Amino acid sequence: MTDFDSPSPESNPRDAEYLARLQDYYADWKSIPPTLRCARCSASPPSHGSRRSWTGWQGGFIERTPDGVWVPTRQFFARPLAESSVQAGMPVSVTATSGDYLVIDEMLIDNPSTTTLIPVKGDSMIDAGIHDGDVAVVEKRLTANLGDIVVAIVDNEFTLKTLDKERGHFVLRRPIPPIL
Repeated sequence: MTDFDSPSPESNPRDAEYLARLQDYYADWKSIPPTLRCARCSASPPSHGSRRSWTGWQGGFIERTPDGVWVPTRQFFARPLAESSVQAGMPVSVTATSGDYLVIDEMLIDNPSTTTLIPVKGDSMIDAGIHDGDVAVVEKRLTANLGDIVVAIVDNEFTLKTLDKERGHFVLRRPIPPIL
């Protein structure tokens, strides 16, 4: 069980989508929309658009200050921690990501709704400063740049490597050790 025992957004997909949009709005504007309508994402609170019914669900994700302003709570910044670790070496089987949640500084995350934390297992990325037992902050994206450290799925298994190109083909590499 996590520190956050209140109802989770996973219990209602519409609530989860609304929370994700509020998190992304907050990442861009550092505020919660005063009406709880997220104009940027064309979303209104779940449960028939009623602020009151969503307020009942929010379970501590946001709260009002004494002067009536909506502010995020610690739980608002919690990110999923995958049950599976990512192998920094040989790939391991892909399993569901339904573990606990961790809170990290909101300034480290550009897109909260697409960010997850994954424990690292193995030492093949040690030359990049990533050690066995570290937690990788991963933003799910469709594209990556050469030289980026990526979580890739190879033969239906996760692996953490550096993206490179060789003879016109993308390849995954271990980092090159620094020359001392």
